[in-house]
Amino acid sequence: MEESQAKPLERAVPEPSDDRRGAPDLRAWLARIEAIGELKRVDARVDLDQELSAIAYMAAQREDAPALLFSAFAQPATGRVLINMLGASKRRYALAVGLDPQSSLPQLISQTRDIMRRRVAPVHLAPEAAPVNEIVLTGDAVDLTAFPVPRFWPRDGGRYIGTADVAFTRDPDTGRVNVGVYRQMLHGPRAVGMYTSPGKHGGMDRDAWWARNEPCPVTVAYGVDPILFMVGAQVFGAQESELEIAGGMLGAPLQLTRGSVVDLPIPAHAELVIEGYLHPETRALEGPLGEFTGYYGGARAPQPVIDVKALHMRAEPILTAALMARYPACEIGAYYAIMRSARIWENLEALGVAGIRGVYAHPAAASGWGMAVVSIEQQFPGHVSQVLSLAAQCPAAAYYTKWIIAVDHDVDPTDLNQVLWALSTRCDPAADVDFLRNTWSTRLDPSRFPAEARPYGSKALIDACRPHRCLREFPPSTLLAREIRDRVARRWGELGFPGEAPDFPAYDDELS
Repeated sequence: MEESQAKPLERAVPEPSDDRRGAPDLRAWLARIEAIGELKRVDARVDLDQELSAIAYMAAQREDAPALLFSAFAQPATGRVLINMLGASKRRYALAVGLDPQSSLPQLISQTRDIMRRRVAPVHLAPEAAPVNEIVLTGDAVDLTAFPVPRFWPRDGGRYIGTADVAFTRDPDTGRVNVGVYRQMLHGPRAVGMYTSPGKHGGMDRDAWWARNEPCPVTVAYGVDPILFMVGAQVFGAQESELEIAGGMLGAPLQLTRGSVVDLPIPAHAELVIEGYLHPETRALEGPLGEFTGYYGGARAPQPVIDVKALHMRAEPILTAALMARYPACEIGAYYAIMRSARIWENLEALGVAGIRGVYAHPAAASGWGMAVVSIEQQFPGHVSQVLSLAAQCPAAAYYTKWIIAVDHDVDPTDLNQVLWALSTRCDPAADVDFLRNTWSTRLDPSRFPAEARPYGSKALIDACRPHRCLREFPPSTLLAREIRDRVARRWGELGFPGEAPDFPAYDDELS
């Protein structure tokens, strides 16, 4: 096929007059971020074998690195590649979900809780009205090797078409549709691997179909809007609909359409979608892949393969690729930290835990997976232990999270400097650190040896709060008086300082 050429990013549909917050599709969102300088087009020819990803990795060493859209490749390829779609940019996350990009991290987490509570059911477009059906190919006409699929790292086992994909599966018993993000190695024109970690719903759906001696139907979108990608990457309960959550975050129904082969929906405005089946007897060697941990994950081993039967795409499709790396160059960056923090906070309140003042899953801790910090206003004996235990095992944090830290409400959990101060002055390691063993973890955790011990893990529960029994005797910390802070804040510009005056989680006259 001919090499793809850069084309203008058109709006797929006009902005509606409803309460939609997010962009209606990937192209509309790219137009939105390009208008404010958050998109960089790379028109120079680049090699799909490591060079594209090296450019992304080097550019994304800065947290404010833009999204990168590549349009010319050393190998013949049809389409374009978007990488660092969200990355470490809280600004692009805010724009994607319609929040104020000037908001602070605590504000974005709180606002994200609000929009993730909303549920809007999807609607279905007739296939002929769906942009994704601009081109439909079936059977031998499908050739996924014609698209620009990167190899990211020197020791990767192959090229990965699915790192920022969204896969749809269905529970054969309940009919519940799951939306998940799973790594997918390209094996051939109509063969794509699908690796799922133990305990993930996509893998459980697959096994349920196989238990009935039936192939598992699956659809996968490889060019998706940021909201659908973000929701697919989160952990939700088995009875929660990711499609309704995505609609709630968008502020309008997610538009789906029918496929031509399997009985599963496909996103009507996606860039490229495949339909196919997972057969229990069909496997191919997969992995390793440079992962979000900053290490190669998954030894080369046989994994299930999607037998691709149909392909739907827009002309000159944009494939979304996610670089997995150490922060800040990892696609699981600011957005994941904000959304996972909001989910943990929501889980704790749903469990009836009182006094939660803030939560943050730091993106530098294995892209938000490795550590969660919870700020609480202590109200009763054992409150800190309750928070630590429930935070460690709530649905949003149970998977992989190793370090759960509780801090008092005068500590901002999003500020690592303040968290380290609390750990250094309020935590006695011999008395204030407990452990949970044989917890739900991942095969990607390199700290567990031998490898057969995975995916079981452990968790450290760290009490970095003032002892409840000694609150009144504990030395007072140095805090500003609120009246003095507010007086200075009113004169901030007059005093010659830029921006808004900083605020703090607690003040001297508010902390008992």
